[in-house]
Amino acid sequence: MEEDFDTPVLRPALIDSLFEAFLRIVAAYCLLFGVFYWVRLIGIYPGALWRFDTMPIEWQVASVVLAALFPIAGIGLWMTASWGPVIWFICAATEVVMFQAMSPIFGERQLIVASHILVAVIYAGFRTTLFFQRRQVRD
Repeated sequence: MEEDFDTPVLRPALIDSLFEAFLRIVAAYCLLFGVFYWVRLIGIYPGALWRFDTMPIEWQVASVVLAALFPIAGIGLWMTASWGPVIWFICAATEVVMFQAMSPIFGERQLIVASHILVAVIYAGFRTTLFFQRRQVRD
């Protein structure tokens, strides 16, 4: 049987592969953040803010919401589903507001805020590049 070498093989562009790898790295971090918040909820780690029953009400609300949403964001990002980045954005915006705008209540965690901003900038760069690349191919 002869092989037809003239048949084009469709392969994803390098930028598509890099974007998928980026989403999966962010997904892994989302799952880690989710585990971090679940550890707080079930009280494995000693300390006043590390047990749900001893947390102030604002920490209880934030921990419950983020413990539920971060794993969902991680799953969506890992599957490269369109809703994954949306859920991640909700989680990131929540933590930025917590640790930046409401720092007297939640404390300052500048590294978390900076990491969310960095991920958002990289994501925007990928999406912009993909948009212009697909527009160029279409034209």
